[in-house]
Amino acid sequence: MIDGVVDLARRTGLPKIVIGATVVSLGTTLPEAFVSVMAAYMGNPGLALGNGVGSIIADTGLIFGLTCLLATVPVNRYILNRTGWVQVGAASLLVLIALGALLTQAGSEPVLGRWVGLLFLTLLAGYLYSTYLWARRSGETDHRGEEAASSETYMNLGLAWLMVVGGLLLIVLAARLLVPSAAEIAYRIGVPDDVIAATLVAFGTSLPELTTAIAAVRKGHPEITVGNIVGADVLNVLFVIGASAAATPLAVPDNFYHFHFPAMLVVLFSLRLFISLDRDRVFKRWQGAWLLGVYIVYVALQYTLNITTVH
Repeated sequence: MIDGVVDLARRTGLPKIVIGATVVSLGTTLPEAFVSVMAAYMGNPGLALGNGVGSIIADTGLIFGLTCLLATVPVNRYILNRTGWVQVGAASLLVLIALGALLTQAGSEPVLGRWVGLLFLTLLAGYLYSTYLWARRSGETDHRGEEAASSETYMNLGLAWLMVVGGLLLIVLAARLLVPSAAEIAYRIGVPDDVIAATLVAFGTSLPELTTAIAAVRKGHPEITVGNIVGADVLNVLFVIGASAAATPLAVPDNFYHFHFPAMLVVLFSLRLFISLDRDRVFKRWQGAWLLGVYIVYVALQYTLNITTVH
C-alpha cells in the first residue's frame, strides 16, 4: 500500500518532505486507526486509547531511537520546527483534555466524548493542509532532486491503485483479527487490555513505521524516517484517537494519568530538546540510545507493575 501511495504522490509532484510527513505517515498510521476504531466499536476503549498512545511511544522511542543508533540522521529544521511543534502540541492537548475530564467528571471514570474526536479530526484536516502549504512555501526543498526523482520510471497506474486498495483491504482484515486476539491474550495471562494495547498491539501496528525506517536507512535516506515518525505521532493523536473518540466515547483508565501519558510526554519532549540542542544538524547516537532506553524501561515497568498488581 505504501509503495502504491508514494508512486501516486510522486505523480502529483508533491515534494518528498510532504510525502514523508503526510502521505507515508497516513499509510503507516492506518493500522493504528483501524485497530483503535474497531476496538472502540467492540467495547474495548482501553485498547483504542492505549494503541494510539502506545504507538507514539513505540514510534518515537523504539523506531526513531533505533534509527539514530544505526545511521546519521539529519535534523531538518524546517519540518521539525513546524510539524515537530504540532507533534508535541497535539499530544499535550490530549493530556490536557484528559486531565480536564478527570477534574470535571468527578465520581466517575473520565471519558473523552465524541466532541473530542470531532475536534481532533478538524485539527487533522487543518494540519494536513498546513503541512502542504509549508512545504510549497519552503525554500529548502531541492527541486533539482525532485526533478531527478520525477525522471524515475513509474509503476503502471493500475498496479499502483491495486497496491493501494489491496494493501488497505489487508490492513482492515489484519485489524479485524488483531483486536479480538489481543483481547484474548490479555484475558488469559491476566494483563489489562490497555497494557496489551500500549505494548503488543502498539508495536504490531507500528511495524509499518519500522519497515519504512529500515528501508530508508538501507537506501541512505534516513531523513525520510524523521518526517514519517513525526507525522505519524501527530496522526496517532488527531487521526487514530480522534476517529476512535468520534466513533464512541473513550474512557480513560487511571494508569494513563500516572504512567502512559507521562511516558509519552517524556519521549516527545526529549525529542523536542534534542532538536534544539543539535546545532550541527544531526541527531547523536546517544540521543537515540536515550529514546530507546525510555521505551525499554516503559515496557518493562508496565508488564512488571501490571502483572504484579493483577496477581
